Amino acid sequence: MKITWREASDADLGLLAGWNHQLIRDEGHRNPMTVEQLAGRMKKWLGGEYRAVIFSDDHPVGYALFKSEDELIYLRQFFVRPDRRRSGIGREAFEVLRREIWPSGIRLSVDVLCRNNGGVAFWRSVGYQDYCLTLEIMP
Repeated sequence: MKITWREASDADLGLLAGWNHQLIRDEGHRNPMTVEQLAGRMKKWLGGEYRAVIFSDDHPVGYALFKSEDELIYLRQFFVRPDRRRSGIGREAFEVLRREIWPSGIRLSVDVLCRNNGGVAFWRSVGYQDYCLTLEIMP
């Protein structure tokens, strides 16, 4: 499988916001934002310190949203369309990030909700290790 990528632009805001909305539901996040609100937030992020790339094979299959900090790449969002999951696309897209987009020899960080068992397993399978667990008491 050959995954290609391109830098996302404002023309992709609708696609990215829709996928972000799906990601929020898939991982069980409690973010109540609408697709329109997510598009506005994405526009601000892309106009600031975040970059997004869109992965494709014959068609767009997912995206990554990340920012570079001092000696750190923070991966904020990573999404593969549900109909394309469990086919190796996520792993290949992550390898594209590491080989072609991110500098080597830099620390990588990603946050994963504890109840997102599939996400936790995926990130561990590509080399991430547990570092921190945030606990909370809801009102």
